[in-house]
Amino acid sequence: MIQNKLQRKLVKAIFDYHLIDEGDHILIGLSGGKDSLAMTELLGERMKIRHPFFSLTAAHISVENIPYKADLEYLQDICNNYKIPFVHKAISFDASTDKRKSPCFLCSWNRRKSLFELAKELKCNKIALGHHRDDMIETLLINMMYQGTIGSMPPKLRMDKFDMTIIRPLALISEKELEEWRTIRNYRPQNKNCPYENNSQRYFIKQLLAQIEATNPYVRQNLWHSMHNVETNYLPQKQDFSSQ
Repeated sequence: MIQNKLQRKLVKAIFDYHLIDEGDHILIGLSGGKDSLAMTELLGERMKIRHPFFSLTAAHISVENIPYKADLEYLQDICNNYKIPFVHKAISFDASTDKRKSPCFLCSWNRRKSLFELAKELKCNKIALGHHRDDMIETLLINMMYQGTIGSMPPKLRMDKFDMTIIRPLALISEKELEEWRTIRNYRPQNKNCPYENNSQRYFIKQLLAQIEATNPYVRQNLWHSMHNVETNYLPQKQDFSSQ
């Protein structure tokens, strides 16, 4: 059963990457998409186990100048099913203020900033984001191909600047599995009509992965394992002769 499979992978991620500690108050970033809805339900079920004991609050950050409209009443109902408090905050941003950054980056950055501020207000010590395994694989390729760095989204990231920890409980779950769960749960579709959606780097990487997967069905699995198997001795290493 897909629900049991997702719960097993969630629990494995929690313990493999030490995502949740006793007494945590976790703020869920609830966008209204299938990933954040699934994460809310999976964490809501896990919270009943009380090992470790933790509490949840869910927050939806809406961006007024991007036509992505969530059904707030529906999100509230989902949270009510698990007795999770729900908070909504509306923000806006001007994409013309920084031409060096893409509108997608600026939108994401402003929503993330608002989540941090809200987490501090609510006395949360962690923020849970709904990124799944495929998001992390795509980010790895984006960073390598567009930024010239080898890095991705870690399942757990300590943000010392904000005195906050980001966790990604869906780290071991694939997008395909979440699509299956969405069909079973019949999640309501969100009115997503972002003008930049099909021009982003992530969109092109998704297309590239789909093409490679047609000839190599293990490409995603191999890319995931590569992030846990970095052989630094076989990468270029500059030598420092300044002290000689």
